[in-house]
Amino acid sequence: MDPWSKFREFTQARIGLSRSGDALPTSALLEFQLGHARARDAVHGQPDFVRIAADLHDHGTLTVSSRAKDRYEYLIRPDLGRQLAPTNFAQGDWDLVIVVADGLSSMAVDDHAVTVVRAMIARLPGWKVAPIVLASNARVAIGDQIALALGAKMVAVLIGERPGLTVANSLGIYLTVNPLPETRDSDRNCISNIHEHGLSYQTAAHMFHWLATHARTLGYSGVRLKQGADTPSLEG
Repeated sequence: MDPWSKFREFTQARIGLSRSGDALPTSALLEFQLGHARARDAVHGQPDFVRIAADLHDHGTLTVSSRAKDRYEYLIRPDLGRQLAPTNFAQGDWDLVIVVADGLSSMAVDDHAVTVVRAMIARLPGWKVAPIVLASNARVAIGDQIALALGAKMVAVLIGERPGLTVANSLGIYLTVNPLPETRDSDRNCISNIHEHGLSYQTAAHMFHWLATHARTLGYSGVRLKQGADTPSLEG
């Protein structure tokens, strides 16, 4: 009997792998190669923003891109992924703009973004939420420039997280209050690991609601908010 089998029931990690001579057994090797292929596809792929825009039609969408001209440049020039390509936005008085960015996992955006956006908005009655912005070849900081261009007081960037060999479609949410070009990562709050084997959609939306409402009241986000916050109840 394999003594590791009971532990594998509780994790996707590759633990207790056996050996075939001085190498992995064929099944473990094939699983590793499949995980690597999925991670590569997630990084190099592009989300189906046409479908996502159609699914979020009721909220209204805008499509933008970073200054990276293609996926290759995006991967070798992280700085360009943080910069918004020239775009004409109509200024408004928005409480929040939600940006869906491809990041490093197109799979995460395709699989989870629509449901998570809907769950987030459902918890914000009375908020003035700008049209959803779909950003290609984008990194987290592009949300700061989008919020400034639209006149939004707060930005939430949903982005595909760097894939691993067990999870290639993990989504993250980065919340920033009063975003500026000089905003630091320590001024953001992150909700990470949203996928079918990680944080559920409803739990992620609940955590976002808690952070967003407190950040709105206090006027700041980031380390100060996280350190001063009670753990939100996840019941229900």
